[in-house]
Amino acid sequence: MAADKYQQNITEGVIWKQLLAFFFPILLGTFFQQLYNTADAIVVGNFVGKQALAAVGGSTGVLINLFVNLFVGISSGATVVIAQYYGAARHDDVHKVVHSSTALAIVAGGVMTVVGVLIAPFVLRAMGTPADIMDHALTYLRVYFFGMIASFIYNMGSGVLRAVGDTRRPLYFLIAACLTNIALDLLFVALLGMGVLGVALATVLSQILSAVLVVLTLSRSEGQPYQLTLSQVRFSKGVLGSVFRVGIPAGLQSNMYTVSNIILQSCINSFGTNTVAAWTAFGKIDGFFWMIMGAFGVSITTFVGQNFGAQKYHRVRQSVRVCLGLSFGVALVASSLLYFFCQPVYRLFTADGQVIDLGVQILRSMVPFYFTYICVEILAGAIRGTGDSIVPMLITCGGVCVLRVLWVLIALPFKNELSTVLASYPITWTVTSLLFIIYYLRGGWLRRRIAAMGFAPEQRRLH
Repeated sequence: MAADKYQQNITEGVIWKQLLAFFFPILLGTFFQQLYNTADAIVVGNFVGKQALAAVGGSTGVLINLFVNLFVGISSGATVVIAQYYGAARHDDVHKVVHSSTALAIVAGGVMTVVGVLIAPFVLRAMGTPADIMDHALTYLRVYFFGMIASFIYNMGSGVLRAVGDTRRPLYFLIAACLTNIALDLLFVALLGMGVLGVALATVLSQILSAVLVVLTLSRSEGQPYQLTLSQVRFSKGVLGSVFRVGIPAGLQSNMYTVSNIILQSCINSFGTNTVAAWTAFGKIDGFFWMIMGAFGVSITTFVGQNFGAQKYHRVRQSVRVCLGLSFGVALVASSLLYFFCQPVYRLFTADGQVIDLGVQILRSMVPFYFTYICVEILAGAIRGTGDSIVPMLITCGGVCVLRVLWVLIALPFKNELSTVLASYPITWTVTSLLFIIYYLRGGWLRRRIAAMGFAPEQRRLH
């Protein structure tokens, strides 16, 4: 089998160099993904108004994330399984997973398009979306959901490429889609005056472009076990079970955040349009930090997956330590920059003084505590890379979703202020991080996964 020039061998060599070589393309990719979404908010905030700004990111954002996170989690299951098979040189199994996962992306995307269009008005009303935002939000959601199949195909395809060590081409596809989205935003909204409809159309067309690019790339990967042959796209018996065992808990874990954020969004909505607009802009700014943590999470999951498949357990543990150190360093720098330069950043989204003041209050209440979340992302990603996905989901459910909801139900009636809602974030990040540290150090997760895979045991003490 000829080597693909885009692949990286991550089962040998200096760990920190390989992690960073893997991390930076993923980071740039998630940066362009975030820029992709942020461009929508900037364009409507400046050319349409704060109601459109609130609609594009606030209530619509959490509903979209509910669908997308579930499938991104499932696609991460495919990434883990392919990485393990690829590390173990089980090429026939890689081929089956690629084609079954592509079929899943098409079917799931179609189902979620129909469901999303139908339930959008009911969910928006249930979340208490302000009346002056409702029409904009409904238009954006209904158009956006028609891009679900393309979005799912891109996520699945890019997950396949990352599983085999190719992080560059998913980056190139996102850059192309991002630039297309920005150009179409300006054309449809600034020049043609299409408002929120124009932003939604630009997003869907950009998603279609990224899906076409990833399909063409996989189809033309001659001689590789992950080559996609469209006539062979079908569900293979037993394959999806392995993907679902890792992917569904991972998707549910992501949606624990989304579910709790839907509840918190409802609380935010009760404070009025200015607060919703400020929260929406904060979500876009805040997203740049989470894209960094997400890039580290994807890196460590794939790195652990391949090395676990190759039975190089010492590299699994060493990579976790290295990744934690890198993440803490980056978090310190990012938090400092966001804290001190938040006001000019907010002015990119709106010139409304009240919205800016509220936004600065939100951001400066949150960023000093970003470091408390790091262990959640890195340890969960590493553990999931070995195929243990259920326990990380349960920890996240208890530490983030349940605790955050309880906080809102108990604390908010006593002090019905924005600061009460904001306090729920660092509290739940800290508790969840402590739970993950305990499980990582004392949970016996690696020993169980080694036994479950039938691998040779680790030739030294696990802890």
